[in-house]
Amino acid sequence: MNTSLLTLADLAQLLTTKGLLSDATTLGQDAQDIAVTGADCDSRVVEPHHLFICKGTAFKSAYLVSAREKGACAYLADEAHADELSSLMPDFPALIATDLREAMAWAAKAAYGNPDESLSIIGITGTKGKSTTTYMLRAILEGNEPYSACGLIGSIETYDGMTSQESVNTTPESPDLWRYLAHMRDRGLSYAVMEVSSQALKYDRVLGLKLDIAGFLNIGEDHISPLEHPNWDDYFQSKLKIFSQARCAVVNLNSDHVDEILDRARTCKKLVTFGAGRPDADIWAEDIESSCGFVTFLCHTPAWSGPITLTMPGTFNVENALCAIACATELGVPSEQIAEGLARTKVPGRMELIRTPNAKVTGIVDFAHNKMAFEKFFPSVVKDFPDHHVIAVFGATGDKATERRFELPAVAGKFADCLIFTKDDPGHEQVEDICRAMADSTPKDVPTETIPDRKAAIARAVELGFEADGPAVVCVLGRGTEGVQHECGKLIPAPLDADLFQDAVRDWCAKHPEDAKA
Repeated sequence: MNTSLLTLADLAQLLTTKGLLSDATTLGQDAQDIAVTGADCDSRVVEPHHLFICKGTAFKSAYLVSAREKGACAYLADEAHADELSSLMPDFPALIATDLREAMAWAAKAAYGNPDESLSIIGITGTKGKSTTTYMLRAILEGNEPYSACGLIGSIETYDGMTSQESVNTTPESPDLWRYLAHMRDRGLSYAVMEVSSQALKYDRVLGLKLDIAGFLNIGEDHISPLEHPNWDDYFQSKLKIFSQARCAVVNLNSDHVDEILDRARTCKKLVTFGAGRPDADIWAEDIESSCGFVTFLCHTPAWSGPITLTMPGTFNVENALCAIACATELGVPSEQIAEGLARTKVPGRMELIRTPNAKVTGIVDFAHNKMAFEKFFPSVVKDFPDHHVIAVFGATGDKATERRFELPAVAGKFADCLIFTKDDPGHEQVEDICRAMADSTPKDVPTETIPDRKAAIARAVELGFEADGPAVVCVLGRGTEGVQHECGKLIPAPLDADLFQDAVRDWCAKHPEDAKA
């Protein structure tokens, strides 16, 4: 539990020491000794004696009013809002920051009693594979008792020892992050496994966080846009920042730009390397086999060698598993527990295999949404499902990462027999315009269809699969377990791809009962 008696005066002194406290701060003598037990940037979760942080372009003064009503003891804001908020609540203690992002990270860490000092925290970054790797590592660390030892923070879900909920960001804002870690500490968890995004590293969401291990899976071109990273170097350098916060670095020797990654990783006290087919790595794999949704390989570590089985398709998951093995080995987990954990790992929306009644059609739901992911996904599917027709359903995001609408169909068209373009987070753009650009980028000999409605697009893919001359695999890509669509500045609830696929199969079988039995 957080038993420290942190006061507003302590927080002011901390921010002063960091050079982050503005002269506009107004605490007042009576407020100096007020206790602070937490920090929030969402007025809906504020508790008594919490510091409320006024942040974001969409911030409204009504949020501060609500936070105070719920018991917030003071607020933290930037200089741009200082006068407005002071006029609104002249008697409410205020900490004004010269850099709000940095200030709220340090303030939240202190307010929650530095929970990173009580947990073993493993952060995983990379262009692809973060979610799968964190689920693998959690399954290993939990042993035979799910939810007993390990918290999880990532793009699919967040489990903090108290609740499990769907995630909003891959890595949450710093006040939310420190609240989750404090809950893990207070509930007696030993480990926290988390995805660390480039945005989190760039915008100080994980500032001050002590990582026992930083895993670096890979790097590829993605998230380059005015809304994310302005160029490749900004993206790459943001990723590399993870090593400045870690005791041990775990690095994939098969990653692009590995020499630059290793240069930064060596700033950690310890470096562990891994790689498929890389006997020069500390932890490596050979004899990799993949068939019918299973992957097996022989793993070598400095302490042991033995067979590993993954109950998910995709040989590219071997390197995700090696990263998890490297992290677990560094944490002292026995080889038997590692193998058992990997064998039972299931990742929602990541290479999620869905069988149909007569095995004529197999569905795969996966989050693959960028060039790098497609380049790994499709060769693996073709290898695992030989002599199958490959039908792919996917879209591309609007407003950002515009390169995807050209790169994705170019890659998929090399392997798939048919591409169906549909909606995927169109933002403020028209789905039809995005799909048209994708169709124009598809190899001319590959059949394409544009069906903006995602439910109808998946149903059409299932229909084509059952009507194909031979077995078929329907790949539904890009969204995984995302239950909302970003449209015109709003989050619109949307059904999950796996549910849409299964509904389409049931509908087809109901209309063709004799064929469904074949």
